[in-house]
Amino acid sequence: MAIEQALRERSGNKCELSGATEDLVVYEVPPVEKNNSDKAILISQTCLDQIEDPSTMDENHWRCLNDSMWSTVPAVQVMAYRLLKRMADKGWPQELLDMMYLDDEMQAWADKDTALVDLDREPTRDSNGTQLQAGDTVHLIKDLDVKGAGFTAKRGTVVKNISLTDNPLHIEGKVNGTQVVLVAAYLKKS
Repeated sequence: MAIEQALRERSGNKCELSGATEDLVVYEVPPVEKNNSDKAILISQTCLDQIEDPSTMDENHWRCLNDSMWSTVPAVQVMAYRLLKRMADKGWPQELLDMMYLDDEMQAWADKDTALVDLDREPTRDSNGTQLQAGDTVHLIKDLDVKGAGFTAKRGTVVKNISLTDNPLHIEGKVNGTQVVLVAAYLKKS
């Protein structure tokens, strides 16, 4: 009960993601090695249900992340990042992700979730067959036309801090300040 009380005091008895005030529960942000309030958040039952069953996620419910992503609480930032990442294909979540900053330690914590979920997924490999991980730096091995952006990404262009996609043949990264999807077969790990 000490953790719940600490979270209620920290949050002002509100869901730390949505701001809801009813049906609040403690959610430990995985992976949890030791139970404490720094690794947990207070959330509404509605948020919990959607976190635990991604097929029920209501994109409009999560527009609240526009505010909660700026929380000073690391566990809230990590959950906001993970939820935005799940919905990045919707458009507006990717815009928020582009604005969000996590220091190296929080980024590693946030990425652990996707690593655990994707254990049975085929790995993403570069042109040499080297397995790519989220956060890796790669460079292009050939010129690529970027559809919809109106430019060509030149051979040798470095793409830092890549993100993996649901498709093991593609990665996401920023080229010339634009978030793009790239074919992993045209990349080489740096």
